[in-house]
Amino acid sequence: MNHPALLALFALAAATTAHAAPRARDTGIVVGLFQPGPLNAITDVAGVTVGHVTLRRGRALNTGITAVLPHGGNLFQDKVPAGFAVANGFGKFMGSTQVIELGELETPVMMTNTLSVPEAAAGAVEWTLAQPGNEEVRSVNAVVGETNDGFLNDIRARRVAKDHAKAAIATAKGGAVPEGAVGAGTGTVAFGFKGGIGTASRKLTPQYGGYTVGVLVQSNYGGSLTIAGVPVDKALGRESFSETTRTSADGSVILVIATDAPLSDRNLARLADRSFIGIGRTGSPISNGSGDYAVAFSTHPDVRRTPAKRSAPAAATELPNDLMSPLFQAVTEAAEEAVLNSMFAATRTEGHRGTIEALPVDKVVPLVGGRPR
Repeated sequence: MNHPALLALFALAAATTAHAAPRARDTGIVVGLFQPGPLNAITDVAGVTVGHVTLRRGRALNTGITAVLPHGGNLFQDKVPAGFAVANGFGKFMGSTQVIELGELETPVMMTNTLSVPEAAAGAVEWTLAQPGNEEVRSVNAVVGETNDGFLNDIRARRVAKDHAKAAIATAKGGAVPEGAVGAGTGTVAFGFKGGIGTASRKLTPQYGGYTVGVLVQSNYGGSLTIAGVPVDKALGRESFSETTRTSADGSVILVIATDAPLSDRNLARLADRSFIGIGRTGSPISNGSGDYAVAFSTHPDVRRTPAKRSAPAAATELPNDLMSPLFQAVTEAAEEAVLNSMFAATRTEGHRGTIEALPVDKVVPLVGGRPR
């Protein structure tokens, strides 16, 4: 069972079943002003797909990889504009400097654990080189974010392989996104509870353009858990920085943001930057020991960077600065709710160095004023 291919087969079977736990909105907890899209997921942005490979065996192995694809075509040839933002840089986000410099993505966005970034990148590179039309490609900017799952996962064993990355990309699909302890969220911890993968979306009303913003998070950070403005950790008697508890505020979070609004890479960077407001609303101080990164991209066809557009000057339809504020509101709300969904879906996990309990949803919902499921 140690062979990467066998692990991948096991992982893919595990990743296809979404957890049946209620999402935050199912319990009556409503975040923000705008309504979510039909799926309340990043896949509400047309063309966006998500794939997970979940690696789980005994107590030692709790990790995985998640891939987000902006569209189903050749990503290297038909690049999408992108922006990147850092709230606290205690981490490793591979490929970020080229995204900042050129303002575009040419591979899927990958997420995994801290020590598996090279394998995730190798898988993304090999997948890209193998795409028809890329036979002459000699440089690929793989984009990989990470958080450290070393409490629940024997991270030094480095069980993730490049084949797992390729499998996550190959099996990416639209529709409902499995959340909680799956893919890159298999071994993560948030606010002392089990974290994981979470997603949410917002659909702007027609007066603001009707655009969709979707967010997917890998939650692995801390602080004083706050849900819809209610200081939940304080009510549970487990606040960070108090005299009686030692819940760490450190950790990391990766946010992947998709929108169908026709945005420039500059405004996508501004959108990515605003997503951290949502992270702050969950109770994070963006701590010294945290790696907090966000990457945002647009799927709108008018701003896609095709070979024809790269070889000659071309006019682009881009949303102006004055119309950005509703999108800033939407990404803030979606980021906050995505984190909550990651925790609501996560399950108790016995891991390498101990056990992490799931968020006690039955206790939390009444505190926030939601309703029992």
